Amino acid sequence: MAADKKHLAWGLILLGSFVGVLILIFAPIYGQGMNGLEYSDDLFNKLAKGSAYQIPKLKKDVEKYKGKVLDVVIDAKKEGDKPGDAEKRAERIAKVFTINGAKAEVQGSKVHITGDFGAIMASAIEDADQMYHNNGDYIKKKYDVTDDEKMKQMFRQWHNALSLVNKKLILDKKAEDANFVKTVITKAIEPAYNFYGIQAVKISEKAGVATGLLVFYVIYTIWYGFGVLYLFEGLGLSTKKAKVKKEV
Repeated sequence: MAADKKHLAWGLILLGSFVGVLILIFAPIYGQGMNGLEYSDDLFNKLAKGSAYQIPKLKKDVEKYKGKVLDVVIDAKKEGDKPGDAEKRAERIAKVFTINGAKAEVQGSKVHITGDFGAIMASAIEDADQMYHNNGDYIKKKYDVTDDEKMKQMFRQWHNALSLVNKKLILDKKAEDANFVKTVITKAIEPAYNFYGIQAVKISEKAGVATGLLVFYVIYTIWYGFGVLYLFEGLGLSTKKAKVKKEV
């Protein structure tokens, strides 16, 4: 027997309607056959990409580094490499740097890179800009590859190489150069690679939809919480602290 029929009824109504809305959320009715979760995930990925574009500033900042000499030896080995993996990675890194005007000599898994530091970084930023704008054909043509996987693999060598260059510059006490390399990695290379294939959208273009989704998420969470609360109260289950019995 329910201890509180009113709260039990409200609990069942709220949880029943919650499930009904959940079914609608998972229905593929939100454009191009997406369900609600896929639609919201796609939207926020587009908004995230739209807010991550900082390449124009980097193109200006790189100018002051042109004329500086980069002369480093990096080791392409990674933990978990199978025999030959590091050597192949070193060859790909050398190809990327050579195509972009630097000199790269490979010896096993190590690559000796020399060249104009600013020009090298400008090339990395330009490749990132093309990737950010989903222009994979530019990367394919530049590095003479034909499919998307190899295209991404070649672009990924910027991350592999520059991460190692950053560490070497830190060891050489070239903090300013190391910081710029790190900035290019985090603000250009990584966003361009991670968001490749996603259309960038500015928050101002979808402010209403984004706000509506966030408000709905908050309301929907509270909706479920009150449904469970009323159901338990209706069944006579309470979280109220028991009264302390006084000793006689």
